[in-house]
Amino acid sequence: MSDIPDSSLAPVKTIDGVHYHQHDIVIVGAGGAGMRAAIEAGPNASTAVISKLYPTRSHTGAAQGGMAAALANVEDDNWEWHTFDTVKGGDYLVDQDAAEILAKEAIDAVIDLENMGLPFNRTPEGKIDQRRFGGHTAEHGKNPVRRACYAADRTGHMILQTLYQNCVKFGINFFNEFYVLDLIMGEVDGQKRPAGVVAYELATGELHVFQGKAVIFATGGFGKIYKTTSNAHTLTGDGVGIVWRKGLPLEDMEFFQFHPTGLAGLGILLSEAARGEGAILRNSEGERFMERYAPTIKDLAPRDIVARCIRTEIREGRGAGPNKDYVYLDITHLSPEVIDAKLPDITEFARTYLGVEPYTEPVPILPTAHYAMGGIPTNVKAEVLQDNDTPVPGLYAAGECACVSVHGSNRLGTNSLLDINVFGKRAGNNAVEYVKTADFVPIPDDPAAFVRGLVEQVRGATGTERIAVLRKELQDSMDENAQVFRTEETLNAVTEKIQELRERYLNISVQDKGKRFNTDLLEAIELGFLLDLAEVVVYSARSRTESRGGHFREDFPKRDDENWLVHTMAYLTGDAHSADAGDHIKLSTKPVVITNYQPMERKY
Repeated sequence: MSDIPDSSLAPVKTIDGVHYHQHDIVIVGAGGAGMRAAIEAGPNASTAVISKLYPTRSHTGAAQGGMAAALANVEDDNWEWHTFDTVKGGDYLVDQDAAEILAKEAIDAVIDLENMGLPFNRTPEGKIDQRRFGGHTAEHGKNPVRRACYAADRTGHMILQTLYQNCVKFGINFFNEFYVLDLIMGEVDGQKRPAGVVAYELATGELHVFQGKAVIFATGGFGKIYKTTSNAHTLTGDGVGIVWRKGLPLEDMEFFQFHPTGLAGLGILLSEAARGEGAILRNSEGERFMERYAPTIKDLAPRDIVARCIRTEIREGRGAGPNKDYVYLDITHLSPEVIDAKLPDITEFARTYLGVEPYTEPVPILPTAHYAMGGIPTNVKAEVLQDNDTPVPGLYAAGECACVSVHGSNRLGTNSLLDINVFGKRAGNNAVEYVKTADFVPIPDDPAAFVRGLVEQVRGATGTERIAVLRKELQDSMDENAQVFRTEETLNAVTEKIQELRERYLNISVQDKGKRFNTDLLEAIELGFLLDLAEVVVYSARSRTESRGGHFREDFPKRDDENWLVHTMAYLTGDAHSADAGDHIKLSTKPVVITNYQPMERKY
């Protein structure tokens, strides 16, 4: 390789120590959605991808089980059945026009990845192999169907590597280990429009302004508001938090998915692929308890249902272990050859982290916080909305940070890897079309002023509160009060805790005063986003007096379509540090788009 620096990465200018860059399209986040957008955008417009991680360390790489598409390579299938399963699995809060797009474009999305070089598992005939996953059925719910395309149990890893290799092939400009902390908004002809973003370079502590005609957010989820989570340490919701702080709404934040099978005590994910290959959930008595709850598809019921069933078994005294606080995932009846070929990673996790041999022993598991169904509201073009239906021209979002809404109140397994590819591609293509005729929005004289002030304030903090202690208290309270089961009492308790932590956050201590790779500073800023997002989750959950999908209110255990067949829209209206959440969060609703499937009772 040449030692000559890539001029496309060099700033256009530097003023008062702030580096300025200019690109047609600026993508924030280099996971699956960000890189899929970049593959469409990069060859057609000047594109910059900004990531606080090296791209192949993005959390897409942790996804294991597969990517749904009605290829019908193994069993009869079609996209309409996939649409129905997505709508039903999301407990009818799914926008059905978006679900139809997801299911229709799934087939091309898989073929795109195959053509890029992704090494899918194959049938003996050489076709892409498919396996069963929870909630995926044939003939509108009659039988389970094999719909998940997969690469062993490391499908997300393969997708991430494949997308990155293709981004390199296209010469995409990556700014790795740059932490975006602000979205610059301007106004053109009375309309809000993005002008660019401001990023903090981790290696140097310097600030960079990226001016762009279009900005795409693809920053992932915020599972670190919980203690027991499958999410990586970096999933702190920065992109969602930035949009929230700019006064744009967030949608359906109360709906968080708790994956049924996290390693007990750790939360590390054991993929649904295991149950797709025949793994069985058992309680302390050895009973296959899902037969009682979902007699048709048993262990492959949607995740919200399985997670509640596991918690119910534990509550009723059928949990296993010394404290009777987990159940078992049993694959001992599968042959070692099948386990090694199709489930190599998750079995190694069990050996490494719990000292359990999956060939001969059942694995202790417990539900773990896994996926945010809510986030930045978008339409099917991936355009960010500033109210129920008005887009912000030039601003896009895709992946877990976005809410389109194809997942409703509960995402089906394998639809996340599909979502990032379908709507990441749409975001990239629509951004390209937009920048063909758009101009750069003027930026203010000192666009980095807010970020400079934030960084200097946090770095200079000399209070008495430790970041790790505050983060742990937040996560413990969210686990205890806002997880699989919720009530008014528990949600009030965590609300009070968040307000207490907000006050204590004003008195934090940051010990590292340096500029180079200051993780102490980074985690302090991330905690601010976690507090913001946890508050929106809890406030939205308090408001929704029904149970639907991942949101289960024990004091309101029934789904209430008459009053709550609507999306929740949350707006920041005042000071986020006020004493009561109601003082600065306003909630409204948005209708659910219904095309072909009227709400009905979910039976499995």
